[in-house]
Amino acid sequence: GFCIFLLFTSPLSCSANFSQAKELIYKIKEGLPKGSFIGAIGRDLNLNFTVEPPFSFNLPQKKVSDQYVKLNNSTGELYTSATEIDRETLCPDNSVRRGCDLSLDVIVLPQQYFQLIKVKILIEDVNDNRPKFPTDEISMFIPENSPINARYTVEQSAVDPDLGTYGVQTYWLVNDFGLFTLDVEENEGGELTPFLIVTEDLDREVQDEYITDIIAEDGGTPPLLGAATLKIIITDVNDNCPHFTESQINVTLHGNSTKGAHLARLHAFDPDLGSNALISYTYSERVPRTTRSLFQLDKTTGLIKLAGKIDSGTHTFYKLTVLANGPGCIPAVATVTVHVIKVITGPPAVISRYIAQEKDGVVTLKESEPAFSPIAFFTVKNMDLNQKVNCYLEGFGPFRIVPYQLLKNEYLLETTEPLDYEKTQDYELIVVANNTHGVVIKTFLKVQILDENDNAPVFQQALVEISIEENNLPNSFLTQLQATDQDSGSRGQVMYLLGGDAPGVFVVDQVTGVLTVATSLDREEKEKYRFIVRAIDHGTPRRESIATVVVTVLDRNDNSPRFINKDFTFFVPENFPGYGEIGVLSVTDADAAENGWVALSILNGSDIFLIDTGRGALRAKTSLDREQQGTYQLWIEAVDGGKPALSSVTMVTVLLLDVNDNPPVVLFPQSNQSYLLVLPNTEPGTSITEVYAVDKDTGMNAVIAYSIIKRKGGEPGSFAIDPETGNITLQRELSIRGLYSLLVKVSDHGQPEPLYSTVMVNFFVNETVCNESYVQSLLTREADIEVEEKPWYIGQMTDGPERYEMFPCRPVLIALSVTCLGLFSLVVTLLTYICYKKFKKIRKKECEVEIPLKTKNDSAKAVNRKLRQVSNI
Repeated sequence: GFCIFLLFTSPLSCSANFSQAKELIYKIKEGLPKGSFIGAIGRDLNLNFTVEPPFSFNLPQKKVSDQYVKLNNSTGELYTSATEIDRETLCPDNSVRRGCDLSLDVIVLPQQYFQLIKVKILIEDVNDNRPKFPTDEISMFIPENSPINARYTVEQSAVDPDLGTYGVQTYWLVNDFGLFTLDVEENEGGELTPFLIVTEDLDREVQDEYITDIIAEDGGTPPLLGAATLKIIITDVNDNCPHFTESQINVTLHGNSTKGAHLARLHAFDPDLGSNALISYTYSERVPRTTRSLFQLDKTTGLIKLAGKIDSGTHTFYKLTVLANGPGCIPAVATVTVHVIKVITGPPAVISRYIAQEKDGVVTLKESEPAFSPIAFFTVKNMDLNQKVNCYLEGFGPFRIVPYQLLKNEYLLETTEPLDYEKTQDYELIVVANNTHGVVIKTFLKVQILDENDNAPVFQQALVEISIEENNLPNSFLTQLQATDQDSGSRGQVMYLLGGDAPGVFVVDQVTGVLTVATSLDREEKEKYRFIVRAIDHGTPRRESIATVVVTVLDRNDNSPRFINKDFTFFVPENFPGYGEIGVLSVTDADAAENGWVALSILNGSDIFLIDTGRGALRAKTSLDREQQGTYQLWIEAVDGGKPALSSVTMVTVLLLDVNDNPPVVLFPQSNQSYLLVLPNTEPGTSITEVYAVDKDTGMNAVIAYSIIKRKGGEPGSFAIDPETGNITLQRELSIRGLYSLLVKVSDHGQPEPLYSTVMVNFFVNETVCNESYVQSLLTREADIEVEEKPWYIGQMTDGPERYEMFPCRPVLIALSVTCLGLFSLVVTLLTYICYKKFKKIRKKECEVEIPLKTKNDSAKAVNRKLRQVSNI
């Protein structure tokens, strides 16, 4: 009634004061000390404090007031109380989007001024919390065969209750040992997860543990740090680690599900054998304990069961992070999201009847089962007759559930195609039945595939190429052959055998596949081996595959260069042109590549000879003269290109073949001016003298032939010369005294053109040589007569048994002059003859030496020998 009265008496005032509530918003930072000013409500409402009665401000929530704020009842000013406002305590749900605020209701009195003021105090975050790791010591297990840039999650990441930039911004290591580094990734929820990255190769045998500190740093100014000890444990080689077949699993859970209900079965697979393949399933440290106790995880099978009762009125979900732990492995992570939905009570019942072998909800099938093999019957019970039942299958795999014939609520689960153990070992199936009222029931079923020997071993490499240096030690390791068989158990165990074409020097270990060579190999004997290796499994029947192994023997410098001949002899004509090829030295080296490259060099005689390293051709720098030196012996060294280099030496003999490059040299007579006294009574057949010549050449080039090519004086045919010895004999009596001249040709038998020399042999036929000046004058005149003696290198003179014309015809002028002087000559001759007779008688008495004519050959030869010694005038 009072309000109605006010509406009629003061409508504006009633509208202003009571029709709507006002809202004031203040912002403060958390952690302010007691008495810090928050805001003035009366001033912000523009109230007139002069009115009577005065305004009064009241807080109905006394507990909130006493704990966080104090309100001045007269002025409406808000201050912080003794309890410090901690944003993280006040708002445990740390979310930037939702924010954190303190809501107050302030009542303005007295009644005529009544107002309800909504006050919202926004609490701003400050950097008052350090990052904190869940544990003081974090242990990480890193396998030693981790590749470079391998990433490993640091599960125990730091937590900072502060928001935004005041939260964890980065991680770093105090000491990375030059082997590790940290990387940080942000997920969709904004959480930062540190990853340990391997930057270098690890070796557990060198060091099996590294201890350092991992630092979490927030974004405050200055930043706050949190630290934990990071222990990096290097585990021994375990080639394979578990991995989940499904890393994300969504499960729908009805609110009225009973305790013990199967929710999901996680399956992680590790292809290793024995203890390395043991897998244990655990929850991550991030899963709260209350959640762990509600959902029971079987460590061995990975089965998740409902361990408690779910409130059917709750609409929420649970996120379960499950780790699959293997020995020495980083755990594999799978996430199971459990969606809880509200369902009505009394779900239909599903009765399972199994056709295949089943135990504890696990059905086993052979991988050889054909398509459409039946697995189980499912019968839906407790359904109203008027309700329609829908039954279907959730999960993946070659399965289907279909109504069985015409029977109502009977369903058959069967395969749709052949199974393959090597592709998938087990399947998780969910048989879902629901009715038109939305009643849903799920039955979980696991199908395990039994392995059969349907796979042959497979080599990692069908062609294995190996290189090994020759002269290896016996039983040297070559390689380890690796073949895998996807079958399980003994069916997947591989035995290695050599093929029938494998040489006996190779041995393979049947279990490990280690291939060795039993003896030392020689590349020069055989450079490449090619054979087959068999991989056989232990299944029934046994299956096998083959790989080809090619072993290449690498060369080592174990062979010295070898000359084709023990020594070499080359025959070369003298005057052979300079740098002409004398001969080729063939040298081989059984080694290959650089070890077989051979370089030749001359150890002696390099000033005269040189050798072509590439072809082995021996050459002389200049033309050679046999008359100066006829034989050369050279030592040639062959050095290969190996390290260290090997060498060999051979001897090369160069024999110069004679070339007819020297004409005969006449030693006797020594001059064309010499003469021999021949007595007029010398009998025909007497050896008068001989022409003696030598030739520097050899062989036929040095065989000399003598012939008379021109003569002057006496009758033709008076003298003859032995062509082989050069002995000149008298052929007929000497009837004319005076000077006889013979032009003797001394020629060799060289080819292709003989060389020759000529010499003038002079005989003075007389009883004595008393007037030597006279004989000399005759020789001088004979010297003026052309005798056609030419140098040997100009041309060959015409040879013949005898030449009667010693000189060529005179010109006509000379002939006329001789005719004119004929008479004068006759007179002079008569006078000379008379004087000569007189002079002879006188001289005969005075001559001390008289050379008698030889009547016998022996005495003539003796005289000739004396004349050869003294008769060089």
